[in-house]
Amino acid sequence: MQRTRVLRFPSFVKKDAAHEGERLTSSLAFDAVMVALAIWFVGGVYLDGWAHIHIPKLETFFTPWHGALYSGYFISALFLFATLVKNMMNGYPPARALPAGYELSMVGAIVFAFGGVGDLIWHTLFGIEASVDALLSPTHLILATGASLIVTGPLRAAWLRSPNRTTEKASLPAVLSLTIFYSILTFFTGYASPFGETLVGMNRLPVGGGQTLRFQELGVAGFLLQAAILMGILLFILRRWRLPLGSLTLMMTLNTLAMGLMHTGWFSTGTLVMIGVGVLAGLLGDVLNWRLAPSADHPAAFRWFAFLMPVVLYALYYLALFIFGGGVWWSVHMWTGSIFMSGVVGLLLSYAILPPPVPKS
Repeated sequence: MQRTRVLRFPSFVKKDAAHEGERLTSSLAFDAVMVALAIWFVGGVYLDGWAHIHIPKLETFFTPWHGALYSGYFISALFLFATLVKNMMNGYPPARALPAGYELSMVGAIVFAFGGVGDLIWHTLFGIEASVDALLSPTHLILATGASLIVTGPLRAAWLRSPNRTTEKASLPAVLSLTIFYSILTFFTGYASPFGETLVGMNRLPVGGGQTLRFQELGVAGFLLQAAILMGILLFILRRWRLPLGSLTLMMTLNTLAMGLMHTGWFSTGTLVMIGVGVLAGLLGDVLNWRLAPSADHPAAFRWFAFLMPVVLYALYYLALFIFGGGVWWSVHMWTGSIFMSGVVGLLLSYAILPPPVPKS
């Protein structure tokens, strides 16, 4: 009698008896696949952003850049859905058929699908958005919400899977997941970002008093907003884990690479110099992280890191403008103050994320 061979697919999840009701936890392979798909997905977002910036008369929804974006989404959603169906066929109820932490990724896939249909309708009714309009379009913000839920799956999975010990290092998929989420935030706030345009550079020297004030206000707001986003991301993960050496270099390099290439031509220093600022800031940030070892067990180091990281980043930013960009048109009071205030923003966030203990009565 001939025996029938059963084709078995490699398992991307494993049972974790520590979770009530036999919750599934993701394997490193599953997290790695989701991170790779997230890079594809958000890379498509940045390609589409480049098209909106550099092709002003973009008048159709069906573009190669939308193709890159939506194909990244489609494969991510298909992978999650296939995992859900496979585990349901193995006897898991729908609520526990995805690895812990990825339930919201599936929700994000559904939200993004509704946002995509809405975006097509919105474009048909109101035309293709340009400039800041594209970043504040309601359907684009729905898409951003769905994408954020999808790409943070590996981070949530690591958060739930690992013991609650601050001495443990964050995994590479968790760091990359956080980096991709950070890049979504910087993408949708690019209109107020020093890495979106060098407003302080000589390439944006204002021609009138009113324009001077507006450029100063927007420029300072950009420094403070981006410092808050960066330190909110970093302090969040440092409150939970130690960052492996090289994490900040990886994070800053990938983000400034994406932002720089999308906004190429908008920097008085040139694009490569701006990317170099991000790389060097990441390297120095890794040194600070290594020397200070910020954690919940060392609140003083946590607060020093929160202050120094944005100070280092924007000090390097101005240094690049002075060396490669022909200087800045802001007064010394303005540019030194913006560096210091970015550090204050990080310091204040450290108290929100790691508040001092409340005295017992």
